Amino acid sequence: MSFYVYMLKSVEKKSVTYVGYTNNLINRIKLHNSGKGAKFTRGRKWKLIYKEKCSTKNQAILREYYIKTNRGLRNIIKNRAK
Repeated sequence: MSFYVYMLKSVEKKSVTYVGYTNNLINRIKLHNSGKGAKFTRGRKWKLIYKEKCSTKNQAILREYYIKTNRGLRNIIKNRAK
């Protein structure tokens, strides 16, 4: 089973990013946009700006943590999506 690390960007004027992991990317984005995803993502509309395929859940968790804590990398990904 494959897992994905992904980054979402809010479609509001003041954009916010969110990083997560899942084994079903399409369904997970639908959940975020319907208000049933993570508590942080509720009340906003999101678009996918980055995804990365991982072979194991542990690898995805570690990569998610790395991206979440590396503000410089998040800004690079965010700026490329413009």
